[in-house]
Amino acid sequence: MTAEKEKKDGVAAVERAFAIVNAFRAGDGSLALNEIAQRTGMYKSTILRLIATLIRERCIVRLDDGTYQLGSMLLHWGGLYQSAVRMDDHVPAILRRLAQATGEGASFFIREKNLRVCLFRVDSPRSLRDHIHIGDLLPLDKGAAGRVLLSFDRTLKDAAEFPAHPLIATVGEREPDIAAIAAPVFGPQGSLRGTMAVSGPAVRFVVDASPAMSRALLEAAAELTRRLGGDASMLEHAAPLKSLEAPSPAAARRKRSA
Repeated sequence: MTAEKEKKDGVAAVERAFAIVNAFRAGDGSLALNEIAQRTGMYKSTILRLIATLIRERCIVRLDDGTYQLGSMLLHWGGLYQSAVRMDDHVPAILRRLAQATGEGASFFIREKNLRVCLFRVDSPRSLRDHIHIGDLLPLDKGAAGRVLLSFDRTLKDAAEFPAHPLIATVGEREPDIAAIAAPVFGPQGSLRGTMAVSGPAVRFVVDASPAMSRALLEAAAELTRRLGGDASMLEHAAPLKSLEAPSPAAARRKRSA
């Protein structure tokens, strides 16, 4: 067998081993060999050969009834990953790409008691823009980012009460002429790590490309969620917003006078 053939076979074997591990889904207690074969599309003989190595390395456990569970090594790796992940290593780069893709300011907020604080910010390249700075404290009950922090936090409400769509948009709520779209960013066990938002002059959100903006935001929030060890499926499967509605002149005047 040539070195090139051995390399190809080695990669294929690793891919098949990962396919076995990835066959396990949320809510699975254990899986029978038949179920693993159905989910992976592999022969049982192939699975048994690979799973023996996975058992030795504590990635899979064989129970007394003959079914299989994920092993403790995966928890060990997860702990190592979580301890190594730093927000500074991931958020700024993703925000820069988001600001470039949308042409609007991109921010990352977390909840601080009854306020939200801006941890990271990349300004819009345009001269007319929303002015938010790192460290700014803003209300939770006004603006798309604040509403996301209130709507997707498991410490505040049950997951069954979460909005069906991950994006929340507001127009003229925090500032009369400012619009924003925000999305949650999740970590392990469904924890809410923060919210990512794009914001800018309302006219550009209403008249321009709300679908393109929201699509870029969904992709950015999903990428950061995956990097932080969270489940990004809600973000990956969500449709972009079709449009935002501008407030009526009367509503805008009421906001200014409030």
